[in-house]
Amino acid sequence: MDMSFLYNWFQRFRRTQPSEPNDMNHLIVGLGNIGDEYAATRHNMGFRILDALAGASNAVFEDKRYGFVTEVRVKNQKLILLKPSTYMNLSGNAVRYWMNQKKIPVERLLVVCDDLALPFGTLRMKPGGSEGGHNGLRHIVSVLGTNQFARLRFGIGHDFGQGQQVGYVLGDFSDEELARMDERVGKAVEMIKTYALSGVQQAMNQFNGK
Repeated sequence: MDMSFLYNWFQRFRRTQPSEPNDMNHLIVGLGNIGDEYAATRHNMGFRILDALAGASNAVFEDKRYGFVTEVRVKNQKLILLKPSTYMNLSGNAVRYWMNQKKIPVERLLVVCDDLALPFGTLRMKPGGSEGGHNGLRHIVSVLGTNQFARLRFGIGHDFGQGQQVGYVLGDFSDEELARMDERVGKAVEMIKTYALSGVQQAMNQFNGK
């Protein structure tokens, strides 16, 4: 038998097979504002969730260009975690830079942020859509030129009067909310891992509204 024929056939067969997911990288961006004065605020939920995700793997963030960055593995997936240091309203600059640095397509970008429209601790993931009034998401959409990227919203509620929105999102959580925080953040971390392993739809089905 002509062994060179078998070798060539095998090489062609390999090239036509779907690539294995074990070299898949995802960019997970948690939105927030840098500085101790913002660390515990409602608007920094993205940072808080990424800190929990990194901490579960004993990963340490490093201060790099446009943000604090670390990497964790979830089985055969590598998650590049980014907390932009640009402040919320310029988050897109950090996202674009690290997508280019790590060669991450928009299909493997997940942005984690707070959401006023959801009750505290409610999780909602979507594969794309509007920014819903969130300045960080708005800037990312503007810089990337698309809103077709996944986002995970963590509800912070909307218990404030007229004209008090800024003070509310930049304020601290109540004692009642803090008592539930670890459990809800843990659910968000589980949702991110499910997204990385099984995709947006599976994560939505399993966690949305819960």
